[in-house]
Amino acid sequence: MARVEVTTGALRDLERLFDFIAAEDSLRARSQILSVRRAFEALADHPLLGRVAEDGRRELVLARGRYGYIAKYRWLAAEDTVLILAVRHQREAGYRED
Repeated sequence: MARVEVTTGALRDLERLFDFIAAEDSLRARSQILSVRRAFEALADHPLLGRVAEDGRRELVLARGRYGYIAKYRWLAAEDTVLILAVRHQREAGYRED
């Protein structure tokens, strides 16, 4: 089982997404973010679950109705670690750049 680590940038993304939804419905925001975190846990058993993306990265598509998300991650096979790099809403044009 791989270890799953969420980067500081990805945590900021989750906070931003939570704040956006919470402005309308805080209970739904909490539910959505917990659902995303559970999806991250699935990567511990299935690190190649996401689709292939650029530069050796992968993307995990998380369908959550109109609040679907895409998580960019990298599987570091030698360390048996999944590193969550960024998270965005499915309707956003791209990932936030640091």
